[in-house]
Amino acid sequence: MSQTIQRAIELVKKTAEEPLSLAQAAEVLGVHKSTALRILRTLEAARFVRKTGAGTYVVGSGLIELSELALGSMDLRQFASAHLRELGRETGHTVHLAQLTGDEIIYIDKVDSPAFDAVTLPSRVGRAVSIYASAVGKVILAYLSRVERDRLLAHVTFERHTDTTLTNRGSLERELTEIRRRGWATDDGEHDAYVKCVAAPIRDSRGQVVAAVSVTAIEVVATLAQLEERLPLLLDTAEAISAELGYTAPAGAQPGA
Repeated sequence: MSQTIQRAIELVKKTAEEPLSLAQAAEVLGVHKSTALRILRTLEAARFVRKTGAGTYVVGSGLIELSELALGSMDLRQFASAHLRELGRETGHTVHLAQLTGDEIIYIDKVDSPAFDAVTLPSRVGRAVSIYASAVGKVILAYLSRVERDRLLAHVTFERHTDTTLTNRGSLERELTEIRRRGWATDDGEHDAYVKCVAAPIRDSRGQVVAAVSVTAIEVVATLAQLEERLPLLLDTAEAISAELGYTAPAGAQPGA
């Protein structure tokens, strides 16, 4: 790597940590001010740094935009695939990966149960899932900002699919509060009475919940209580996928929290 590129990278890192004056930039690089200024002006033209009114340099919007593009180009399925299949082998149940895409939560991967070939769940890759009557929907919804949650639910009509369906915003909000407290969600036959499910959130490098992973079974194969016994495996899988996306859990944080 050329010396100029190394110096530019060093300045970008430093301005992301704290504002730098020209003198401080020169000191960091161990070069004359004129050399530091030349590099800063090049970075400023690319919007990787920005000069403030106080004359210091801070990280610029160009770097933030580049980071967002990189995050957006990551193929979540690619990062999650091996983990999903291992979870399927260990639990013996169907595993789903769902992601918020626009205004919908979509199944983007599915691993069918390796133990019960005759069991076919109604879910399929590319299909939208109920936001309020599914474990993956609720766990993603729980961690959105209030504004984003309001936007997604603004046009939702709460329908009673089964006896356990949440049928109004108040009951849903209470459920979402509980999900945030414990770090995972359940579906006790809320859309299809015979389907039981547990789900955990997946976070990106910024700590934002962007997807969910779930373990699902029909009730004759496993009850909800039996699926909850698999929570340690599920939470470990969600944590592993989050780590693949660059997320580092705060020290002492509980899985899923």
